[in-house]
Amino acid sequence: MTSKIIAKGILRAVAIIVGVVLACYLLIKIQSVLAYLAIAAVIALLGRPVVLFLRRKLKFPNTLAVIVTMVFMLGIFLGILALFIPLINEQSKNLSLLDIESLKADINTLYLQILEYFGATTDSVSHLIEDSDLEKNVLEGLDLGFIPNFLNSFLNVLSNFSIGLFSVLFISFFFLKDSKLFQNGMLVFVPDEKEGNLVKSVDKINNLLSRYFAGILLQLFILFVIYTIALLIVGVENAIVIAFLCALFNIIPYIGPIIGGAIMVTLTMTSFLGADFSTVILPKALYVLIGLVVGQLIDNFFSQPFIFSTSVKSHPLEIFLVIIIAGLLFGVVGMVVAVPGYTAIKVILKEFLAENEIVKKLTKNL
Repeated sequence: MTSKIIAKGILRAVAIIVGVVLACYLLIKIQSVLAYLAIAAVIALLGRPVVLFLRRKLKFPNTLAVIVTMVFMLGIFLGILALFIPLINEQSKNLSLLDIESLKADINTLYLQILEYFGATTDSVSHLIEDSDLEKNVLEGLDLGFIPNFLNSFLNVLSNFSIGLFSVLFISFFFLKDSKLFQNGMLVFVPDEKEGNLVKSVDKINNLLSRYFAGILLQLFILFVIYTIALLIVGVENAIVIAFLCALFNIIPYIGPIIGGAIMVTLTMTSFLGADFSTVILPKALYVLIGLVVGQLIDNFFSQPFIFSTSVKSHPLEIFLVIIIAGLLFGVVGMVVAVPGYTAIKVILKEFLAENEIVKKLTKNL
C-alpha cells in the first residue's frame, strides 16, 4: 500500500468526520424547523382520515376538505384550551388571589401546620435560613431591572409561539393537501434506481407512525381514566381537567410524568387550602400520589412495552437510549420526536442498506 493511497484514505475519513460534525451542527441550529416539520407531519397523519372521508363520502373538493379539516382540528385545540379556564378560575379562588390578606393567612396557616406535623419550629427554620445566608442572597439578587427583562422575555415567547403556530399550520395545510409532497421532495435527492425503495420506506413509515400515535392516544386515555378516578375519589374540583392536563404531560418521556405528578399533587393541596393539614390536606395528597404511582406502573409495565413492541417494533431499552441521546442533543423537543424520528431512520436504513450487518441487527423486527 503506497503512501498516496494511505493519504487518500486519511483525507476521506477526515472529510466524512467533518461532514458528520457539520450535519449534526446544522441539525442543532435548525431544530426548531425540524420540530415544526415533525408536528406538521403528525397533524397531517391525524387529519388525513378526515380529509379522505370528506373527499370520498361527502364529495368535497380537495382544498375545501383540507381547510375544513384544519378548522376542525384547530377548533379541537381551542376547545381543549377552553377547558382550563374553569380550572384557572377555581384555583384563583382557592388561592384567594383577589384577597391578599386571606391568601397570606392561608399560606401562613399551612406553613405552621406543616412545621407542626414534622415536629419543627419557626425558630429552627429561621436559624437555618440565617445560617445559609438565603435571605441575604435573595436581597442582593433583587433588582427592579428584572421587570423590563421579564416583559422582553414574555414578548419573545409570545413571538416565537406565534411564528411556530403559523409555521405548523402553513406546513400542515400543504402536507394535507398533497399527501405525496414530502415524498416528492425526498425523491429530488434520490437516484432514479432508488426511488422505489424510498416510496416503500415512506409507506411503511406512515403505517408504523400511525399505529404509534394511536398507541400514544391509548396510553394517554388510560392515564387520564386512572388520574380522574383518583381525583374524584379525593373530591378535587375540576378533576377531569386536571387529569387531562397531567396525562398530557406524559407525551414528554420520563420528565413529563414527574412534571404532571407535581402539578396534580400541588393542585390537590391548593384545592383544600385552609383545611387541617394532617387530617385533610396530607391524606388527600397521599391518595392522589398513590393514584399517580398506580398509573405510572401500568404505563411503564403495560402501555409503553405494548406500544413499542407492536407499533415501532423496537426494544424498550433501545428506545430509552434513543430518547436520552435526543434529549441531550435537542432538549425536550428532541425527547418528544425521538421515537418517530428513530423509527423513520430505521425504515430508511433497511430499504437502502439492507445488506449491512449492523442495519440487519437493528431492523430485524421491521
